[in-house]
Amino acid sequence: MALSAPTQQRPLAGVRVVEIAGLGPVPFAAMLLCELGADVVRIEQPHAARKGIGVDPVTSPMHSGRTVLELDLKKPDDLDRLWRLLEAADVLIEGMRPGAAERLGLDENSCRTKNPALIYARLSGWERSSPEAATAGHDINYIAQAGLLGLMGPSNEPPSPPLILGADFPGGFLLALKIVAALHARTNGAEGCVVDQSLVGAAAMIGNTFGALMRSGNWSVQRGENLLDGGAPFYRTYLTKDGKCVAVGALEEPFYRALLNGLDLADKVPDRRDRAAWPSIERAFADAFASRTQHEWAERFAGSDACVTPVLDAAELAKKPVAMLSTPPVRSETEILQVWKHISCESRRGRTQSK
Repeated sequence: MALSAPTQQRPLAGVRVVEIAGLGPVPFAAMLLCELGADVVRIEQPHAARKGIGVDPVTSPMHSGRTVLELDLKKPDDLDRLWRLLEAADVLIEGMRPGAAERLGLDENSCRTKNPALIYARLSGWERSSPEAATAGHDINYIAQAGLLGLMGPSNEPPSPPLILGADFPGGFLLALKIVAALHARTNGAEGCVVDQSLVGAAAMIGNTFGALMRSGNWSVQRGENLLDGGAPFYRTYLTKDGKCVAVGALEEPFYRALLNGLDLADKVPDRRDRAAWPSIERAFADAFASRTQHEWAERFAGSDACVTPVLDAAELAKKPVAMLSTPPVRSETEILQVWKHISCESRRGRTQSK
C-alpha cells in the first residue's frame, strides 16, 4: 500500500537525498522526505543488521521506498563512491555521534566545498556544545534531561517511558522540517547550508510547554493529577468486562455530555469542574466500563462524539495493514548517478537563471 501520490506529483520530486543509515530518528526523517517524493539512497555499512541498524525495507514502513547501497566508509574506494553521490545530491542526512563524520572526512566544510548547494543535515542526541555531546544516549535519556519523562506515569510509581515518542520521532520530524525549509530557501537563490537538530532539544520543545503551564499554576507538579496525564476521569483509559481497555478523551463539554449519555450517567455524577470530585467520577466510570466488553462499548459509541475508542493490544496492532512506501525500481549505482547528475545540471541552470 503506497502512503502518497505518485512520486512525480509530490512536492519533493527530483530532490536527491543521501541517508547514512542510523537508528530511529534518521530513517524517520528520511521516510518523511521519501513520502514527499524525494529520491532517497540509504547507505548501510556491511553487517549493519548485526548492529541493529540494517532493517528489511520490505517489512519496515520506516525504511521503505529507498534504494540501499552497502558501503564500508572506512575503505577509501567505498568512501569515493559516496563522494560521487554527494557531489550530485541535494541533501545529506547523518546521525553519527559528533566527531564521527569528521573522522571519515565527511565534515560539513568538506562536503559543501565539493557541493556548495548541498544541505548538510545533522542529527545528534545531545546538543553539540553540551558536556554530554560525545556520550551515548537514547530517547529515555533525552526526555529525562528535558524534563518530559518526569511528567509521565502514575504518581505512585517511577516515570514510564513513552516508547520512543518523546525525542526520537519528534527529532526526526523537526530535522525533516528544517531540510524542507532549507530546500525552499535554495529555490529563492540561497546556497546549501547546515541544519542541525538534537533529540534533547526536540524533547525540550515539548517539555517547555508543560513547564510554562506549571509556572502559570495550570499544571500540578504531582503526576497523575492533571488534565492530560491520567488525572482527569474523562481523559484516561478504563478496563472493560473482558479485560481489555478503552480510551476516553472527552475534554470538551459536548463530548463529555455524549460520554455521560453513553454510560447512562447523565445527572448521576458530580460536576467535573470540581477537581475534588474527580476520584468519585472515576470510580463511576470504571464501574460502568467494567459492565460490558470492549466490543460492546465500541458498538455503543460508534458514530458518537464521546471520544471513546478501543485500545488495540500488541496482537491486534500486528494484524493491522501496514502502510508502505512504494518500492523503487532496482537501480545500479551508475544508473542513480546518471539521473542525479542530470537533475543537478538542470537545478544549477534554474538557480543561475533565477539570480
